[in-house]
Amino acid sequence: MKKDRVYICHTYYHAYIAVVKELVARHDKKGSADIVLSTMSNNFEKLPERLMQSGVFDNVFMYDEKEDVTSKEVMSYHQDKGNIIANLIQRITYTRLLGKLQEQYIPTDLSAYNDVYVFCDSDPIGYYLNYKKIYYHAVEDGLNSGKLDDQARNANRGAWPLKKFMASLGLIFIESGYSKYCIDYEVNDISANHKPPKNTIEIPRAQLNDKLSSEDHGILVDIFLENKDRVVSQLLGTGEYDEGKKRPQVMILTEPLCEMDVRKKLFSDIIDEYKDENRVIIKPHPRDTLDYEGAFPETVVVRDRFPMEVLGDIEGFAVDKVISVITQMDNVYFAKEIVYLGLDFLDKYEDPAIHRKTENLDK
Repeated sequence: MKKDRVYICHTYYHAYIAVVKELVARHDKKGSADIVLSTMSNNFEKLPERLMQSGVFDNVFMYDEKEDVTSKEVMSYHQDKGNIIANLIQRITYTRLLGKLQEQYIPTDLSAYNDVYVFCDSDPIGYYLNYKKIYYHAVEDGLNSGKLDDQARNANRGAWPLKKFMASLGLIFIESGYSKYCIDYEVNDISANHKPPKNTIEIPRAQLNDKLSSEDHGILVDIFLENKDRVVSQLLGTGEYDEGKKRPQVMILTEPLCEMDVRKKLFSDIIDEYKDENRVIIKPHPRDTLDYEGAFPETVVVRDRFPMEVLGDIEGFAVDKVISVITQMDNVYFAKEIVYLGLDFLDKYEDPAIHRKTENLDK
């Protein structure tokens, strides 16, 4: 007898959305699920233990996903042969070998589930599913991630129609809805995507959030805030973080943008605009290693690793403004005002050719 569902995640954000989807499925009495956390590009630290303690999933599996660079044989078929036909011929073998490379590391039989949900199927797990001919649901890598990067087309420039046709036959693999075995590609907002495939479906994150109970929000906080008491105290400005007279609160979401010195200048300019009249909270991106504590001692830096979305689950937490450069914030429910600076702002600090990938596709 087949199991109901499994979610395959690569980031804290993926795991957060998987938990939200499963909490909603509980209300709808749609069976149970397992979750798989890939360690290829992320350290989940003690998240697996907290997921198990929550009881949201029957099983929590860790997956030692293998990149192509870990195999000389796979990489031998990932070289430029000088023409598109030769490259595509070797890509057929590359697709099969990268999928096969995963086989001994897959922690659970994915063919034993009625529904397999994969976040970021561009990673080797997508090749494995293609290799094993397992049908699955792809889920967008990040909120409205297609707005800035049409990942499938950007990774397959040149002979796009031919490559898309080969992927539809299962000969090569293309992510984000183009694989022969991808049932559908789930996104928050279809209109935010650049020419999405026909099997794209829209499931707004706001609709999922509306179905969560106060108990569900508490479960999310317990799962994703390892140091809950300290983090909540920092955010609310209580205890040792109490500033006495309350000021308007502004939260700045950082991102691993630009080179380190340019990034420091960029966020310094943003902080300077708000620090005199506001209590400034900085939430660094998990991959952003800039020393914000040392550079901006007048701000509150919340360094803990957790998805930004969980801030909306904290009872009593709110800010007057949340500010980001390119992070999409359609699912921010704790801010009175959202300030999205966008690519025009980033153009002032970095060569636009670096970050305007999708726009370049249409030129």
